[in-house]
Amino acid sequence: MVWQDFLKDEIQQVYYKKLMAFVRHEYQSYTCHPDFDKIWNAFITTPLEAVKVVILGQDPYHNYNQAHGLSFSVLCKELPPSLKNIYLEMSNDLGVEIHQDGDLTYLAKQGVLLLNTILTVRHGMPLSHQNKGWEILTDRVIELLDKQDRPMVFILWGNNAKSKMKMLTNPKHLVLSSAHPSPLSAYNGFFGSCPFSKTNAFLINQGLEPIQWYKKN
Repeated sequence: MVWQDFLKDEIQQVYYKKLMAFVRHEYQSYTCHPDFDKIWNAFITTPLEAVKVVILGQDPYHNYNQAHGLSFSVLCKELPPSLKNIYLEMSNDLGVEIHQDGDLTYLAKQGVLLLNTILTVRHGMPLSHQNKGWEILTDRVIELLDKQDRPMVFILWGNNAKSKMKMLTNPKHLVLSSAHPSPLSAYNGFFGSCPFSKTNAFLINQGLEPIQWYKKN
């Protein structure tokens, strides 16, 4: 199966039709993020058959020049606090200095599905597109991924992501969870959790190519 096959079924569902009507109205009436043509960026950049790692976010960044359809990833020069902390943990975990922009497309192209559970947001209003149908769709994405008969790593940061843990029952997969990288919670278990080295150790043990987590100069 590929993403197109999965979506072919979903677009026939009543919830999906209501969701898309809502999204179209929001984008016509307000400034929303990401740009309309980037809503599906995670699926376009990381084909289903290529997924090795899933990192779950909640909803997109809600300011200009940030969200572009990949969780935690931004196109602007100013890094959001959560992404700064992700890079800090990555640096400490892997023992390297990391100085790079916020565009995580290089990870998505390696098989890291950067998936928000809500794919759109109104400008300046976090969680404004909550409970409109996105969660139904992305829950079904998670269920589909869990059924894949191959090793995969799910990285769950924060309570919203960890609430999906009950859906992950495939013994072939590794689930890593910790506090969210937000400054409000990073010191409560995110720092020191070593998700990047643990993911690569698992992938290597399964005979898979590890992820190059940072951009080499």
